[in-house]
Amino acid sequence: MQRGFTNILAEDVAQTAAFYETLLGLKPKFSSDWFVNLADPDNPDLELGVLQRTNEIVPARARQAPAGVILTFVVDDCDTIHQRAIASNADIVEAPTDMPYGQRRMIVRDPAGTFIDISSLV
Repeated sequence: MQRGFTNILAEDVAQTAAFYETLLGLKPKFSSDWFVNLADPDNPDLELGVLQRTNEIVPARARQAPAGVILTFVVDDCDTIHQRAIASNADIVEAPTDMPYGQRRMIVRDPAGTFIDISSLV
């Protein structure tokens, strides 16, 4: 394999990309009206795509709202990301909680409706 990343299907590509820029500090590597490729500035191999849900390259069967998916991002400090989420009026589903498996976790939803697990080591 040469490369791998997840694409989030969104109605509003710019809004969803901005969510990840604000929350996780990702930066655009490529940006258009139908697709944005984001990457971590300190580790550009960590990428995330935001793809317009109705674009012709998206199969019709894949265009419905997301279900059965939780994206996980492991960060240095879950509570710092929680404060960013509050400041940006993100849809916080679960506030940071210490989990029995040794991580602190919060759950948010992005503007496209995707559930996001933000975790850090306790």
